[in-house]
Amino acid sequence: MTIDTAVTKAILETLVGFDTTSRNSNLDLIAWVEDYLSRHGIDSERVYDETGEKANLFATIGPADAPGYILSGHTDVVPVDGQPWSSDPFVLREESGKLYGRGACDMKGFLAVCLAAVPMLKSKPLKTPIHLAFSYDEEVGCIGVRGLIDALKSRPLLPLACFVGEPTEMQVVTAHKAKRSLRVTVTGLSCHSSLAPHGVNAVEYAARLIGKIGEVGAQLARGPSDALFDVPVTTTHVGTISGGTVLNIVPDECQFTFEIRALPRQDADALLQEIEVYAREVLVPEMRMRHPEAGIDFEITSAFPGLDTEPDAEVTRLAKRLAGRNDHAKVAYGTEAGLFDEAGIPTVVVGPGSIGEAHKPDEFIAISELEKCAAFIERLAEKACDG
Repeated sequence: MTIDTAVTKAILETLVGFDTTSRNSNLDLIAWVEDYLSRHGIDSERVYDETGEKANLFATIGPADAPGYILSGHTDVVPVDGQPWSSDPFVLREESGKLYGRGACDMKGFLAVCLAAVPMLKSKPLKTPIHLAFSYDEEVGCIGVRGLIDALKSRPLLPLACFVGEPTEMQVVTAHKAKRSLRVTVTGLSCHSSLAPHGVNAVEYAARLIGKIGEVGAQLARGPSDALFDVPVTTTHVGTISGGTVLNIVPDECQFTFEIRALPRQDADALLQEIEVYAREVLVPEMRMRHPEAGIDFEITSAFPGLDTEPDAEVTRLAKRLAGRNDHAKVAYGTEAGLFDEAGIPTVVVGPGSIGEAHKPDEFIAISELEKCAAFIERLAEKACDG
């Protein structure tokens, strides 16, 4: 028995129809998946967020008393606001061998193949179970899967391995960067611009701190480096800034956001500390000489670890065999894989579609990519039957 492409397309059509933009609940989609699994005789469990408005879903196909292989993907998608789509982004459209819709590539296409595989998996005498792990809020910092991973760590047996199905065109990705995202609030003292030396200009101090972040980034650009990454060095980036009201008022507040994307063997927290020490020991004392309540606050808005699985690790060799290829890659973008790996579950990233199509208007996945993913899961099923 094989995975039916027509069934995959029908499931993907349903999944795309749920607007699971990260700001929304994903419970309607989760309920549909639960019902689908139940109709095939598979129990599943939810791991909720603290509000009860979102949930991860975990299901096991095969023996429940043995460690298995996880097929992992996220249910949330990025917004379509302001994007010039050619058709309704939440209605799947097929054209020239491609399926268009928000999340079709990132990463409901992978979820659809996993679900279409259920009848095939149920028909097999699996000795090693295959687990489905569907998460929420990956797109806003790999938030949701943490609760699911905590639940897995509390069990007697950890899974053998995890395959995170982010779009890699079915190339095995063994490493990705760590990320730290921050919001910085600079608080100064307002006054008329004709009396500027009497105030504390929050925008100017923010600019000095941004300059320091740029210096750190320039230093990192000189190394260390890893040529297998599409961007081979650790990077810093300032994304947004706001502050001030009118030209003739010294601004008393400025906010900006920045990030560090670190090679997995480089200490992202140490780099962040260098930036914070400059703010705390150089800028803030200057500011407080004129206003004791001036200051600079750092707020981490998201953070996740890097992934650094060895090319000759068992999970890597297995993934290459299942994908039918010998190469591997490393990527600058982040995934939930680092969190699974950090929990002691050997993990690689491998999934259908191109990351270049993710988050764009008219996002699509090629049907041929779904078929390659199906072949991967069919081979995994054979491996699981061998024990």
